[in-house]
Parts: sequence; C-alpha cells; structure tokens
Amino acid sequence: MTALVQKLGLSPSLAFHDVYSIDEPSLLEFVPRPVHALLLVFPVTTTYENSRRTEDGSLPEYSASGSGEEVIWFRQTIRNACGMIGLLHSACNGGARAMISPSTDLATLVDNALPLDPAARAQLIESSPSIARAHASAAAQGDTAAPAADEKIDLHFVAFVKSAENNLWELDGRRKGPLNRGKLGDDDDVLAEKALDLGVRRFLKRETEGEGDELRFSLVALAPSMD
Repeated sequence: MTALVQKLGLSPSLAFHDVYSIDEPSLLEFVPRPVHALLLVFPVTTTYENSRRTEDGSLPEYSASGSGEEVIWFRQTIRNACGMIGLLHSACNGGARAMISPSTDLATLVDNALPLDPAARAQLIESSPSIARAHASAAAQGDTAAPAADEKIDLHFVAFVKSAENNLWELDGRRKGPLNRGKLGDDDDVLAEKALDLGVRRFLKRETEGEGDELRFSLVALAPSMD
C-alpha cells in the first residue's frame, strides 16, 4: 500500500501502518501520530449489504464538486478496484492531501478531479494510465494484489478521514456519496477514541451483531513514516 501511494506522489514522510487493536492502549501506542486516515478491510457480508442499501435508500445521489467540498469522493465503477479507491480516499483527503508532492501523478489527479462531478471522476479513474501503472508496479513488488476484473473477491475497503471542518467522513466508493459520521475535536485524529467510536467501532459493532460471529477484519493507518 505504501509503495503504491508513494509511487503516485504521496510524500515518503507518510506510510501505512498496521493497527493491531482498537481497544488496547499499549498496542495503539505503536501507531505513529497523527493518523490522517484509517483504511478498514473486511469481508462483504449480508449485514453490510443490507445496511448499505437501507441507509443509501434515504440519501440523495452525491453530486458535489469543486474546492468547496469537505472531502473528495470517488465512485467505484471498476470491478475489484475497492482497494485502489480506498487508497485514493486515504491519500487525497484530510491532512494527507497537503503532503502530496507537487507535479506528481497524484497531484495531477486531484487537480483534475476536483472540478468534476462523481460520474466524471469515475471516468477519470477508469482512463488514468498512471493509476494502472502504479497498481501493476506495486503488485509486481508484492505490495498489493491485482485481481482480475472478473475474479470473485469478497473483501472490501472503506476509508475514514477527518476534514478541515473536524468532521469524520466514511468514504466508500460503493455508496451514494461520502458519509459524515460526526464531529471531532480540534486535537482528535482518526485514531482518537471519539473517532473510533463514531467510525470503525460503530461499523464493526453493526457487522458483529448482524452476522453473529466474530468478524474478520484488518485495519491500517496512514500516519508519519518511521523510516
């Protein structure tokens, strides 16, 4: 993951780190702070699909664009590209966006995507050779998998980021748009207790209660590099 976003243009001063627990303080201490984004990876379940359809049913289609948006959201239209969309959501929002190196593929992507509506942004991702090259290169290095478009994949990626307005946003390319999950404090990052309660813990609680079994998931944090 780190190799991919850095190849696209994110500063080497940021990297992805495994989060081994969201409840044990001694394990949370291993994660550098501040955390700019959390990327949750989980199996697609009936509970997730039902919750997505129910919540989206009451929401309008997101159509915002431009520099006034709190977050930049990418609709997923490429099959099996949820990992790439999750990485873009993590790197292009919150404090991480300011750490995109100028004149790089990622900087160009953000500049080109900002004035576009979600449908046009999706087309931009679909036609971006830099995205395709970075994905293929990272996969060849063993940094990430590159499944075929028609391969059945049961894992999904959802990003959580904090906007400049201190809102916690859930960014999922399969939804109708970005989801504002609540207000954070000025000093809260996305791994703070309040952010976890509004985001990852709420998400996992719903999944665990719905499925009746312990949910398999992994969590990575975009935070300062330890190199």
